[in-house]
Amino acid sequence: MGIEIEKIRGLFPVLHQEVHGKPLIYFDNAATTQKPQAVLDALTNYYEKDNSNIHRGAHALADRATRYFEEARETIQHFINARESAEVIFTKGTTESINLVASTFGRKFIEKGDEIIISTLEHHSNIVPWQMLCEEKGAILKIIPINDAGEILFDEFEKLLSAKTKLVSIVHASNALGTINPVKKVIAAAHAVGAKVLLDGAQSTSHLTIDVQDLDCDFMAFSAHKLYGPTGLGVLYGKREVLESMPPYQGGGEMIKEVTFEKTTYNEIPFKFEAGTPNIGDVIAFKAAIDFINQIGKETIKAHEDELLSYASEQLSQIKGFFPVGTAAEKVSVLSFNINAMHPYDVGMMLDANGIAVRTGHHCTQPLMKRLGLEGTVRASFSVYNSKSEIEKLAEGVSRIARIKNK
Repeated sequence: MGIEIEKIRGLFPVLHQEVHGKPLIYFDNAATTQKPQAVLDALTNYYEKDNSNIHRGAHALADRATRYFEEARETIQHFINARESAEVIFTKGTTESINLVASTFGRKFIEKGDEIIISTLEHHSNIVPWQMLCEEKGAILKIIPINDAGEILFDEFEKLLSAKTKLVSIVHASNALGTINPVKKVIAAAHAVGAKVLLDGAQSTSHLTIDVQDLDCDFMAFSAHKLYGPTGLGVLYGKREVLESMPPYQGGGEMIKEVTFEKTTYNEIPFKFEAGTPNIGDVIAFKAAIDFINQIGKETIKAHEDELLSYASEQLSQIKGFFPVGTAAEKVSVLSFNINAMHPYDVGMMLDANGIAVRTGHHCTQPLMKRLGLEGTVRASFSVYNSKSEIEKLAEGVSRIARIKNK
């Protein structure tokens, strides 16, 4: 069953507007996806009918809010196929999830001379926390190199592994290039030397079917706002045995069992890592986003997005001056490119004048851009509500811009 594109688009209010007098074409999905009406309704409904703090209230509103909140946790458990809902921790986003691991697992288990491995493809949020930890602990950060297509060199990764490797933290799918890394092989190789593995799933959870048990990752971090859900909300998945070995991330309410001035006893997971009042309304709305994905089907969405990526690559490759960046054999629906020697920002501004929203710049991957010898790229990223006719308009816009430069 394919995508009924007009029906799907009708579910997203934000898409039905004009920008600079032109119908909006939204190709900035790798940065954030738009939200279906069901997500907006779930958020409004919580604040209109169920607004209350959770877990400790003895009244009806608290009971309902708690039930809906924990139902959302269970929905996410099944979405990634975690063994139990207690392995799902709510955070502010992928960035906080990674920082949580760096600040808890890292500070407890990483020692002077230990090694952490990341890749050249990483987002800054999967670079800086490890640099900070290495500086604090005297550990060593090692980098997996890539080829010119934007694929990691697995043989080189294997050479980096040793008994000193304590953690491998790697992006599942690159936000800048769309490259899908061979993470199952990475995880198996890392586990063979006793290292734990964290996957940055900010992009992969949007496009790929995720099974954390099959992958066997120790951690996975992802964000709601790239999954048709609210901003400011994310998830850290962790294996129970690893989470239980880690100290709390923050102190406060909810993460405790008992507090005295002499000693505090910490709560069980996941609550040990969820200090304070959580983002209740957005968690409940995130469930509506996952329900939306499940109703269409992850495989159906992926097939549609793959078709869009293939069509866009074909259409734009015919344009003189078009230069694709990131040509990995396995990709999610991200097309990064440059036009002649034009600055990406200028291209983005000219496309915006035609109502076409793309992302420009280094995409928070400055080391990757340096490796590729680029200041940045133009990035068009596709989602379930995008169409081939929109891609044709993108190709028309890029073609006009390229002709200007070629004159």
